[in-house]
Amino acid sequence: MMLEALRSIVQAVNAAGDLQSALDIIVSRIAEVMDTEVCTVYLRDPDTKRLIFMANQGLNPELIGKVSLGPDEGLVGLVARREEPVNLDHAEKHPNFLFLPGIGEEHYHSFLGAPIIHQRSVMGVLVVQQKDSRRFDEDEEAFLVTMSAQLAGVIAHARATGSINTAQNTVGATASFKGIAGATGVAIGQAAVVVPMAELHSVPRRQCDDVAAELGAFTAALDAVRSDIRALSDKLLTQLPADEHALFDVYLRIMDDGAWVAEVVAKIEGGEWAQGALSQVMSSHIRAFEMMEDTYFKERATDIKDLGRRVLSYLQANDIEPPDYPERTILVGEELTASMLGEVPREKLVGMVSVRGSSNSHVAILARAMGIPTVMGASDLPYTQIENANLIVDGYSGYVHYNPTPEVYEHFRSVSEEDHALNQGLEALRDLPSETLDGHRMPLWVNTGLMADVARSLDRGAEGVGLYRTEIPFLLRERFPSEEEQRVIYREQLLAFAPLPVTMRTLDIGGDKALPYFPIEEENPFLGWRGIRVTLDHPEIFLVQVRAMLKASEGLNNLRIMLPMISNVQEVDEALELVRRAYEELLEDGWDINLPPIGVMVEVPAAVYQARQLARRVDFLSVGSNDLTQYLLAVDRNNTRVADLYHAYHPAVLNSLQQVVDAAHAEGKPVGICGELAGDPAAALILMAMGYDMLSMNDNSLLRVKAVIRSCRFEDLQSLLDGVMLVDTADEVKAQLRKAMINIGMERLLQQTSGGV
Repeated sequence: MMLEALRSIVQAVNAAGDLQSALDIIVSRIAEVMDTEVCTVYLRDPDTKRLIFMANQGLNPELIGKVSLGPDEGLVGLVARREEPVNLDHAEKHPNFLFLPGIGEEHYHSFLGAPIIHQRSVMGVLVVQQKDSRRFDEDEEAFLVTMSAQLAGVIAHARATGSINTAQNTVGATASFKGIAGATGVAIGQAAVVVPMAELHSVPRRQCDDVAAELGAFTAALDAVRSDIRALSDKLLTQLPADEHALFDVYLRIMDDGAWVAEVVAKIEGGEWAQGALSQVMSSHIRAFEMMEDTYFKERATDIKDLGRRVLSYLQANDIEPPDYPERTILVGEELTASMLGEVPREKLVGMVSVRGSSNSHVAILARAMGIPTVMGASDLPYTQIENANLIVDGYSGYVHYNPTPEVYEHFRSVSEEDHALNQGLEALRDLPSETLDGHRMPLWVNTGLMADVARSLDRGAEGVGLYRTEIPFLLRERFPSEEEQRVIYREQLLAFAPLPVTMRTLDIGGDKALPYFPIEEENPFLGWRGIRVTLDHPEIFLVQVRAMLKASEGLNNLRIMLPMISNVQEVDEALELVRRAYEELLEDGWDINLPPIGVMVEVPAAVYQARQLARRVDFLSVGSNDLTQYLLAVDRNNTRVADLYHAYHPAVLNSLQQVVDAAHAEGKPVGICGELAGDPAAALILMAMGYDMLSMNDNSLLRVKAVIRSCRFEDLQSLLDGVMLVDTADEVKAQLRKAMINIGMERLLQQTSGGV
């Protein structure tokens, strides 16, 4: 019963149009379900930290928004401070009890309060009260705690949405939204919201210029959908049983229902464009049906959604005018794709924000390659409501600032200018060697995946490619590329960098990198079928790719092949056998090629502990620090809830990195690192001291890392490493690296670091 009630309340709150409506639903429904006389929500003001009386059932409604408590005042303050429930049968006798005149709670003796906590921060307090003097029982306390935990995220999202709604009506209202840093840098510009085809919930709000044209488009779309349904009905007349065929009549009746059509027309006449009017009306009806108890009516929500999408797709198809992108466009969408990115003129695109997605998604990789500051996973951002709004994208911290205040704007303008000046200054290092003040060489290679990366990489003095992501050509197609298509792509890369070495990673799909034409549906994709596991199970894919690589290397001999996601030596043995087979077949076919160096990516803990056995079998090792950190710490780095636990400077990660170097060198094999850590200027100090033979990074990081290398003495780094390896936390490591960076005069590069020193 309680579980049903909880689901029903959360669903109703999710459907609320704004924060106040959500809070009003919470207090009325909880009071009803728990059969209590009073239910109240206090919300903490982010600026003053006071707990404001925001919604209530049973007390004086005239004081809502007017009464507040300090962080240490009253029983409500006690709940917030202790971050745990308080359950009392005589509230007025408790030393923390504070009498608030006029609110009307002096008649109520029983008190139960639970904190509302979102991402470790107390957002407010949920309270129920009754006149009779009794302790609420364990079930009631557990229900209120469960309710507050469930509602915390909903309230956080509603508050974020509310700040946007407020900002549209209040000059100077502002808001900030947390996501995941996808590509570093600062972007200042205007939001251009892009939407996938026929997704009702993704349509942005937008004022129309021509009401008559929008009404005409809506009427035409309705007629087109009616015609489609009738045609489909006639086509399937003899193929479906009568009761199933009757569904088409239901659809047509919904289409002819004047009520919802009139609502859409009214919104268009009020100035909303047809797509936005349809989206808002249909979404409202869908929510209403989804919340009904009756199963039949619940299922009608699906029918309405289907019809709404059909009408929307006609509206979108007829909306053929090319979008007018702002001069400084910040592209915003629920889930950005490479094709959306490609539609914006490059000279206008300054930043990107994706509500969903990760720092490893294809669009984030593209953004880094193109040097476009990007925030991914900004899940609380009400993106449909921010068309043309002023935004600042902070690609260092992962924050998106909406309608920034003059002070915030000025701060980020100055950061952006410093970035530009710094980049200009670093250009002078392009042709200088990557070596320390006392002559220690540290080769800097680049990670690539697109031909667009090549010119910039060479321009910035790259000495080779430590990671070429071969999955990107696979992601850009609607089928597996043929052997010849792959050969042409790989040849371009090898030619562009020749005679410098190019390390091609064999196809690394799975996890959060799914091919649209080869979907991998799994409960836990990061511990599932990915990397070498997929290609060994499909030798036809692996052999075609390896043959294409070997053919592409003819006459150049600058190819290196790298195997991803290795967790045991059998996988290496099997892969080596397949590579040799492909090589021998090509020799028989007359190709003049050499067998390239073959290496293994160390990115799971098992590979760390078997690094020496792996090094015996191959020519080199390369650490993928992103995945290694993720697997060592059991933290999905793309999940905003645990992103603050992802520390590449965690002592366990640093010990593993040292262990891999020692194992590789014990077998006389070189070892590099190609994760994000390699492009962190501060981390370069300890990676050099550990003995890494090569650092491979995004080309945007190359000159920054070179600047640090050319400012330090290699002989000083061992004592820094010794100190770092003795401490217990990532924060202590950061503090030591910060001090070292200041000592070598590189503090201006601290904010560029992925480790967040």
